[in-house]
Amino acid sequence: MTTSQQNATEAMATAAARPANRTPLLVRWWLNSWHPVVFLIVLFVAWWIATESGAVAPYILPSPADTWAAFANSPAYLMQNTWVTTYETVIGFVIAVVLGLLVAVVMVYSSGLEKTLYPIILFAQVIPKIAIAPLFIVWLGFGMGPKILVAVLMAFFPVVISGLSGLRSVDPEILQLTSTMGAGRIKTFLKVRLPAALPELLGGLKVAATLAVTGAVVGEFVGANEGLGYVILQANGNLDTAMLFAALIIMSLMGVLLFAIIQIAERFLIPWHASRRGTGSSVARAGA
Repeated sequence: MTTSQQNATEAMATAAARPANRTPLLVRWWLNSWHPVVFLIVLFVAWWIATESGAVAPYILPSPADTWAAFANSPAYLMQNTWVTTYETVIGFVIAVVLGLLVAVVMVYSSGLEKTLYPIILFAQVIPKIAIAPLFIVWLGFGMGPKILVAVLMAFFPVVISGLSGLRSVDPEILQLTSTMGAGRIKTFLKVRLPAALPELLGGLKVAATLAVTGAVVGEFVGANEGLGYVILQANGNLDTAMLFAALIIMSLMGVLLFAIIQIAERFLIPWHASRRGTGSSVARAGA
């Protein structure tokens, strides 16, 4: 291929990419998000029709209007309990990330510790958390400690597994090359292993974030006088399905928000990854 042909090819590629770059942010968001938005709209309409037509009894499925009334009539009550669960979730998630990544690093660099720790971690994951949550209350009392501990246990396993898999995804030849060039373990970890592990690690963090919400609420089910788990138990005991649905919606939004925060962090931490390029190319094709 001659130089003129190469220049022409580069010019065509640049011209093809320009419409995607000029696509407004709102349009790009809609192109990437219209599928779930449309699905939620359809789901809401089906919910409204099922309740307004009388096909489902109100004590089984509250109407959208009744659910909104539960929000509107008790904003302070819901906000206070949402803050409690959010605090427990975030603290539990952060602890799980720190401990999980630390354990993954130790297991990668020590096969003996891996053989020792891996069965214990797997055994702890298999045990239902709702079954051992009462034991945490005996140990730690009725404060936030047991709820945070359950959130940690729920979020810990995905972090460890994704971190372990990601840290091991580096080509051994690259590790050998860095060792030959005189790079130490710390420098190799920061410059090679950690960047290579980020795609899988961030995927594990997305799972862990949603499980941390579940863990905090499960801990509140066992013994609490505040939090969304407490709201759900009270609403269930009073057959107040509208309040129960309001608490469930807040829980879902909390998990979605944490997931979205990690998704945004992923765009800045691994813009080079194939998943990020795939998203950009789809938008580019739609913009073109």
